[in-house]
Order: sequence, then structure tokens, then C-alpha cells
Amino acid sequence: MNPLLLTDGYKLGHKEQYPQGTTKVYSNWTPRKSRIEGIDSVVFFGLQYFIKEYLIKQFNTEFFNQPKEQVITEYKKYVDHYLGVDYDISHIEALHDLGYLPIEIKALPEGTEVPIRVPMFTVVNTLPEFFWITNYLETLLSNIIWQPCTSATIAKQYKIILTKYAQETDEENIDFINWQGHDFSMRGMSGIESSILSGMGHALSFTGSDTLPVTMNLEKYYNTDVTKELVIGSVNATEHSVMCAGSKDDEIQTFRRLLHTYPTGILSVVSDTWDLWKVLTEYLPELKEEILERDGKLVIRPDSGNPVDIICGCTHENPVIQKGVIELLWDEFGGTINSQGYKVLNPKIGAIYGDSITMKRATQICERLKEKGFASTNVVLGIGSFTYQYNTRDTFGFAMKATYVEINGEGRAIFKDPITDDGTKKSAKGLIQLYTENENLSYKDECSIEEEKEGLLTTVFKNGELLKQQSLREIRRVISKSMQNVNYVNTDTFLDI
Repeated sequence: MNPLLLTDGYKLGHKEQYPQGTTKVYSNWTPRKSRIEGIDSVVFFGLQYFIKEYLIKQFNTEFFNQPKEQVITEYKKYVDHYLGVDYDISHIEALHDLGYLPIEIKALPEGTEVPIRVPMFTVVNTLPEFFWITNYLETLLSNIIWQPCTSATIAKQYKIILTKYAQETDEENIDFINWQGHDFSMRGMSGIESSILSGMGHALSFTGSDTLPVTMNLEKYYNTDVTKELVIGSVNATEHSVMCAGSKDDEIQTFRRLLHTYPTGILSVVSDTWDLWKVLTEYLPELKEEILERDGKLVIRPDSGNPVDIICGCTHENPVIQKGVIELLWDEFGGTINSQGYKVLNPKIGAIYGDSITMKRATQICERLKEKGFASTNVVLGIGSFTYQYNTRDTFGFAMKATYVEINGEGRAIFKDPITDDGTKKSAKGLIQLYTENENLSYKDECSIEEEKEGLLTTVFKNGELLKQQSLREIRRVISKSMQNVNYVNTDTFLDI
């Protein structure tokens, strides 16, 4: 649809509500508050997607390149009946006549970890008569960008957790972390675009993902090439319907058939359709020779119960359940003791758990494995929609707020600071300059026009053109570099909902 209709209804009247003589509106996009205790900075990601898909593609295809009479008539039809007025569309006509979006966006590099309350980018109109367009775009911009930032931030926290424990228990296998967090979220996300945006955020930290459309979209929007570099990947894996079709009474033959169907590579088999413990203590011992002779790795996938207890074992009268999946696999298949003194499973066998994983549970799994003498890298963790969809714009308090206007040729710093608020909604004032101090990102507000130009924000979009692009590889490099000096987040405070 016409992207000018992708807005909150109250935006329609704001053009008339600004003071007479307004010619410029300057706004910024900022994470204002963290609702995840222990996380005080947010990964900036998703702007390039927004610019390419909406500010360029959809505005050109659905507005500027459409016959003027057609789009104006359509716009007026819906707005007139929505507001119950004879709506003045002269500013919409003028925008169509112009042929491009007269705005400038200045931003930090995507992948940058931005402290709470520090702006990530600014938006300002470039022609005085289109002062109204800056904040008219707020709804669409906010709708698209909060989720990739949020998911990229959360994915990075998972990677920090997994990296910490890998360094402590299996530093020789540190690269495995890229596969250890696997995106299983697509089926539970709020829509296809939500899956893609979140999945791209996940892919900044991990290469393991079952959200297939991420590959095409990272090529399209973030200048990668799946034929030349690893974007995301997965393995052959079963689901419960496959196991059920083979029947409960003959489950071991289903395992055997699958091993023969896939004689090489990694094969993941969901193993708790009926009795996980029977699979581990009866079927796998019987299939042991075939598993060891196979040119690949069999991965056992539990899919229900408390993941910490299932993977690591727990206090239970049954000695099998006391041990858990990893220890039972070790008892049957063995492995090696690495240089740090931790047990690493035979490379022919492994485990993945893809249900109900949270950051707290990921930490508990790694910690309990460590306590039992096992490397944390013995298991892959599936990160699902409970992690990536159980968020809102308010998870990190994202907002786009105007802080500077020009009226009748006079610049004016503006701000909000509600007396009834706890300080979260207090905005910056005036023009903004971003800078680093002692390697920490910070900002100065109420700065001069010259100071604003000298800051870290650089123009990425202006007057309908994308002026600066980044590739997936570049953004991943930014993420990796920032992880060299991260502080481990204490997940004891995280909620297990």
C-alpha cells in the first residue's frame, strides 16, 4: 500500500499543529530504558533494511512511481472517511511532485552497542516546506526497527554466556559457539517480517538458524552472498510426525532407517516422542556400532521437560534421570578429556535442546555441565520465539523524539520531561553530537550546528538515496570486536516466565 498510510492516525493533523513558520524538525531514535536487568546497552541494527525496503522501494513503487491522481485520490478517500473531514492533501501532492523523500538520516554503524539513553540515529527534513515528514515517519520507523535491535541484543547476550563457559571448559573449540545458539523462532513469531527481522538480528551473533528466509534477506539488504560466505546454516533433522509415522513399537527401526537414509553429515533426531530414557539406554547402545561407523554425527534432541534437568540430570530416584542426556551419552560413547580437564563427547554423537531455553536456563545448563566435569560445548541450544517474540518496543524503551526545530528562521532546542514520569521519558535537548570518551559512547545535546557535524553520526540516507551501506560481514566484525571487552551478564536476576 501507499506507505504514507502506514502511520498512526494522529499523525495526520500534526502538520497544522506545529507553530506557524516551522521549517525544520530534527528527531532522534533512542533506547531509553532496559527492562532486562543487567543489560545496559543495545545493539543497533535494522536501519539499512528499513531504508532499502520502505524509504526507497516501497515509497518509489507505491507512491512516487504511481500516477499522482491515483495515489492522492486513494489517500484522501481513506483519510477523509477516517477523520470525517474534507482533508487538505496539498502537502501530499507537493511531496509526490517532488519525487523523493526530503529527509536526511545520520547514524552510527550498525552492530554498534549503544548505551541506554544514547541516540542511535537522527532524522531531519532537508526542505523547509516538508518539516512535517520527519515525525510523520516515526510510526513506520518504530514499527520496523525496534525488533531487530532487540533480537540482536538478546542474541549477543546468549553468545556472551556461551563464550564465557566455552572459554572456561573448552577453549580449543571456541568457534563452535557460532553454531551453539540456533534460531528456532520462526513458527512462533508475529508474522513473516517479524521472523526475518528478528532472524537477521540473531544471525549477527550466530550462524545456526532454521529461519530460512533470513538468507535471502541478508543478501538483499545487507550485501552478503550465500555462495561466497557462511550466512546461516542448519542440518537434516526430524520432527515428531516422522517418529510417530514409524510407530512407537518400532522406534529403533526408525532410527536405523534414518541413519541409512543419511549415511554422512550431521543428523538430528527428536528423541522424546515417547521415552527419551529408553532411546538413550536401550536403542542407542543397540545402534552403537552403526553410529560409530557412520561418516557423520548423530544428534539427540529432547523436546520437553525442564531443559536444565533433562540435559544435565537432576536429583531423582531414577539413576538414569539423575545423570541426564550428556552424561548418558558419555557413558555409552565416551569421548576425550580436553586440556582444561573437561569431558568432550565422541564427535560421532551429540545433543541439542530446542524448547523453553532462556538466558537463565542457558546459563544453568552450562554451569551444571561444568560442575559435572563436562564442557559446555557438548550441547547446542535452540533459541525460540519465547526469547525473541516475548518482547515489545518497551523492552528497551525505544522512542523517536523531536529535540530541535527551526521556526521563522530561529533554531530552538526542544525537549520533554514529564513531571509524572520516573525519568525514562525525559528526552535530549536540541542538536546532538555523539562521541567516545574512554572508549565509551556518549553524547552531548544542545550543541551547535558545527558541533553536530563533527560527531560520530554520519549521513546514510539523504533525499531518496542510500549513501552509505554495510555488509553482514562488516556488522559481524563490529559485534565480534565489541565482545572482546564485554562484561558477563548475571542471569540470576532474569525471570523464568
